Amino acid sequence: MKNKIALLGLTVAGIGIFWGNAVVNTASANALPTPTPTPASVTAKPTPTPTPFDDPNEVIKVDTELVNLNVRVVDRNNRPINDLQQKDFKIFEDNNLQVIDFFSRSEVPTNYALVIDNSGSLRPQLEKVIEAGKILINTNKAEDETTIVRFVGRDKISIEQPFTSNKSDLMDALDNLYIEGGQTAIIDAVYLAVENVDEYEKSKSQNDRKRRALVLVTDGEDRDSYYNEKQLFELLRESEVQIYVIGFVGDLSSEGGFIGKSPQGKAKAFLERMAAETGGKAYFPGSVGELPALAKDISNELRTQYSIGYIPSNDAKDGSFRNIKVVVEDGPNKQKRIAVTRTGRVAEGATPTLQKPVQAPKPN
Repeated sequence: MKNKIALLGLTVAGIGIFWGNAVVNTASANALPTPTPTPASVTAKPTPTPTPFDDPNEVIKVDTELVNLNVRVVDRNNRPINDLQQKDFKIFEDNNLQVIDFFSRSEVPTNYALVIDNSGSLRPQLEKVIEAGKILINTNKAEDETTIVRFVGRDKISIEQPFTSNKSDLMDALDNLYIEGGQTAIIDAVYLAVENVDEYEKSKSQNDRKRRALVLVTDGEDRDSYYNEKQLFELLRESEVQIYVIGFVGDLSSEGGFIGKSPQGKAKAFLERMAAETGGKAYFPGSVGELPALAKDISNELRTQYSIGYIPSNDAKDGSFRNIKVVVEDGPNKQKRIAVTRTGRVAEGATPTLQKPVQAPKPN
């Protein structure tokens, strides 16, 4: 069953801006929900009723900020190293050594968004992209959940399948993808998909939370996004979502100007930065025939990671950005071990509010 929900609606005529929220009606299993955009509203949260402390010996727990890192470790040839111990790792935050409070090598369930460009530039690859998506989904474990997001322009970004572990529903959503004209809005699609993954995780209890990821398939050339790169990377710093990219940049022009990179160089740099900032990985296949192998590699990358947690020595909740670096000792015979994780985090507290840019109406 195809369940399509508009994520973003923008109208820039006479500078009118509209944001739509989608609500999935699960009251009837047989009725397709009709997405009706409604103005964004703030729902008042109920005020908790104070509970008196009857037990004078009761321990009052104070919430602390545990920073969670998903870390991949590879050698010089980018081959994964999966047999390390906690003692092999050192974590630095703003160059200060941190105490590791949590360490695990076990396979962790993953919630990930499969975000697929359906603009005209992906027409030659779409069939193989769908095939690769199915290969990736078929590797899902029982507790993994996936959502399918389709995008073209800023007004055509939609959830084709909400988070589910049902592989048949996910396969159906992939089969229903189609190419459509429009100005590609990659930044908007990633921004909203990351928000969607984070919101889904927040809806679960702390004990049920899983690894978060996003797999993006696109040519990398953004033509008409509402958000800009600065806003996107501010969001990524606040999120724990790892981004894996399959970028078909080969058809973009490699001719640069006097003062700027070529469209191909710019797209590749943008996609690589998204992956690097979040501890993910970028792939640039030379042909669609490489996609099945890439899908399997992404699946392995998502599951062969170390989960490491620490309580930061700087406990100031000031909304500032903190640089994170993970160092792994060299192995036998001076084997180089390279740790890959997100480059930093935003401390809890008064984080800056994203300012929506004022957009002039386009000429008729």
